[in-house]
Amino acid sequence: MARVLSLFRPQPFLALVGRRKPTLCKMSMDSRAREVFAAAVEAVQPDTVVRQSIERKEDSVTIDGHKFTLKHNLHLVGFGKAVLGMAAEAERILGDHLVKGVISVPHGIQQTLQQHGKGHLLLKENSRIKVMEGAKHNLPDADAQKAAEGIKHLASQLTEKDLLLVLISGGGSALLPAPIPPISLQEKLDVTRKLAAAGATIQELNTVRRALSFLKGGGLAHHAHPAQVVALILSDVIGDPLDLIASGPTVRSEVWPEEILSILERYKLLNSLPVSVKDVLGQPGPRWTENKDESDASGHVLNAVIGSNSVALKCAGRRARELGFRPVVLSPGVCGDVKAVSRLYGLLARFACSREEPPPEIAAELLRLGPEVGVETWDLCRTMQVMDEGRTEGWGATCLLAGGEPTVELTGKGRGGRNQELALRVGLELRGLKLPPNGPVFLSGGTDGQDGPTEAAGAITDGGLCDEAQSQGLDIDSCLSNNDSYTLLSRLSAGKRLLVPGLTCTNVMDVHMLLIPAIPINIR
Repeated sequence: MARVLSLFRPQPFLALVGRRKPTLCKMSMDSRAREVFAAAVEAVQPDTVVRQSIERKEDSVTIDGHKFTLKHNLHLVGFGKAVLGMAAEAERILGDHLVKGVISVPHGIQQTLQQHGKGHLLLKENSRIKVMEGAKHNLPDADAQKAAEGIKHLASQLTEKDLLLVLISGGGSALLPAPIPPISLQEKLDVTRKLAAAGATIQELNTVRRALSFLKGGGLAHHAHPAQVVALILSDVIGDPLDLIASGPTVRSEVWPEEILSILERYKLLNSLPVSVKDVLGQPGPRWTENKDESDASGHVLNAVIGSNSVALKCAGRRARELGFRPVVLSPGVCGDVKAVSRLYGLLARFACSREEPPPEIAAELLRLGPEVGVETWDLCRTMQVMDEGRTEGWGATCLLAGGEPTVELTGKGRGGRNQELALRVGLELRGLKLPPNGPVFLSGGTDGQDGPTEAAGAITDGGLCDEAQSQGLDIDSCLSNNDSYTLLSRLSAGKRLLVPGLTCTNVMDVHMLLIPAIPINIR
């Protein structure tokens, strides 16, 4: 531990002669935080990520370094909350070679985009792509199943001369339900709900979903064989695991019945299985018969993640630099309980704002907390070293960026979401530190623009939160115990701390931001 902590000791010589003049900015810390968040969201707009990933040159297209010939042989399918905008941009670029397309998108999305002035994310009237809306309330339904059948039919008609462009974003799993007959959609839903209630992991849930589906777990790519399949993916999962995003319809991950039965037995659900599910799991071997040349089909499938939390953080960092901050990315994979995550950010703020060498206990607790919230020890060490150098060498203000998807333990029935609750809890952690512009500011926001069942995406807090709430007769602790963060934040100073970007049309999880002003230090 001593070796690790030695990284963060001030370097007096550099502190005295290596100072750089901080970039001046007249905007408030609050306004700059909102600007940086807006840049993160803008970077992962569905049309933007598609436009940046497709390089069109005459009758060829290059995607992720791979070149494909266009001969009026392009077909398109898609499923997910952001897919409509992705499809609109893909058709603008490649439409002259597009034969046909089918996309499965959320119920009411076309009307919503129109109402919010997002017409550029809608298909043109003469589009060759059929739009099918479904999955009301983000749950698989008959409309989504009908769309999945249309997608499966299109894919099954393709030949080795065809190119299938597959567009995938968050919410795609619910928009592509295709249970293997004789399993009904309701029966499949009941099985996965019981598993979730019994405490199954997300990996176990996805394994069972894939086993009961025609299209998940590489099923779509199988049905499209021998066509060339190219999937453009907007990731809403930590680490961007291709087999988990929308349950991996273009990622081969064979599931055997024995494995599924073992999971169901582990959670004591074997005896309550519907007859149809038992029949499907009772069939020996894999879900489908492999084509002769499909065993080496990896060359026929290209999966490219074109938008993710990491992309959003990179562009946020660029904007932060323009606004006078030195950007530092901690991690795009922050997870775990918001209580532990808020403690982590509170400790980082105290470490960075210390006028003298930070107490070793702070670094020790940070290193203990890191693995609990999905942050690697190396990333914490690197971040603390950069913040310490910035503080001791006079680099000026710092913008610490992170992303991910923390969780909230529900103990009440209030209104709120993980971002608003995290912001409140970090506000409590910052109590006692100086107020902006001389003290830190924290922002937490969902890139989808909606944090829980509220109009807000998140909130902005600082060390003055507690006194501000107390002066207005608001009890932060009771609101947190009732998971009622939105109610408190909407009443606090007329809701000025809420982050309300409106419809964002994308989702790459959450963005966390800690703005640290230039700290004058005492050099001994």
